[in-house]
Amino acid sequence: MSEFPGFPRELFTFLKELSENNDKTWFNANKERYVRYAKEPTIAFIIAMKERLEKVSPSYLAVPKGNGGSMFRIYRDTRFSKDKRPYKENIGCQFRHVAGKDAHAPGFYIHLQPKECFAGGGIWLPPTPVLCKIRTAIDGKQDEWKQIKKFIGKSETVSYYPGESLKRPPQGFSADHPLIDDLKQKTFFAGRSFTNKEVASPEFIDMVEAAFHDLSPLMRFINEALDLSF
Repeated sequence: MSEFPGFPRELFTFLKELSENNDKTWFNANKERYVRYAKEPTIAFIIAMKERLEKVSPSYLAVPKGNGGSMFRIYRDTRFSKDKRPYKENIGCQFRHVAGKDAHAPGFYIHLQPKECFAGGGIWLPPTPVLCKIRTAIDGKQDEWKQIKKFIGKSETVSYYPGESLKRPPQGFSADHPLIDDLKQKTFFAGRSFTNKEVASPEFIDMVEAAFHDLSPLMRFINEALDLSF
């Protein structure tokens, strides 16, 4: 199994300075630091996670490529945004499902940002047809869903992240449904946070793998709701 020594501490220094100088001139002058402290370690992490991820679920892919792989691009898409900062101020990975074509498919995630690092899994703000399938599964398998939430609630590794929610019950569900708060959710996601020190340690990859294992019941439930393998 490939080993990973942890991300370099210089990664967080680079990202902090990037947040203070988010422009092309500064980035081009510091691109070598980006490659050395961000891109290359992230690719190494993805390579090291490949075998570990297969033990969690063979349906999820660790693709060690800077473009078109598991690592998110550092460049922001500013075409339709009022925020014209050209670069993301974090480093991210998404381990996508074999059937996933975009970020709306279920996935395992890594987010690295100074004092804001986490590993997680689930599905983030999917389109309405996808949400309807998950809500239908929750309604049809209420006991199973309760057990998953109970397991995550007791886990020492991961926590449930309630995201944006509807103000009113979704179509087809009454306000007195026993799981109405879950049915209103637009995102189904859980994970754990890390300190900068933990991310820079050799134990980081072990902690991520442990978190992904504890996320398996939630991920399996979402996949089955969407007729996907796990």
